[in-house]
Amino acid sequence: MTEPAAWRPALSRSALLRHDPVRGADLLIVPERIVVLNEEAAAIVGLCDGRRTVAEIVAEVVAEFPEGVEADVVDFLDRVRAEGWLR
Repeated sequence: MTEPAAWRPALSRSALLRHDPVRGADLLIVPERIVVLNEEAAAIVGLCDGRRTVAEIVAEVVAEFPEGVEADVVDFLDRVRAEGWLR
């Protein structure tokens, strides 16, 4: 596993982030599955472009959402990575 400080998360080749105007929600489309993301999750996944480090993603999320979410962001990234949706 890559050291978290050096990891620059990006969507895997098999994952797509799309907005569904009918549901008014962002969706993570992965093989054989569609995951409806809440606002915070969509913001985090949207920042996973392969250029930002985890620390930079956390800083941007904290600027947009209430403080105290740092650990939640890292946990979320770890879970999404474990699913194979991030590289």
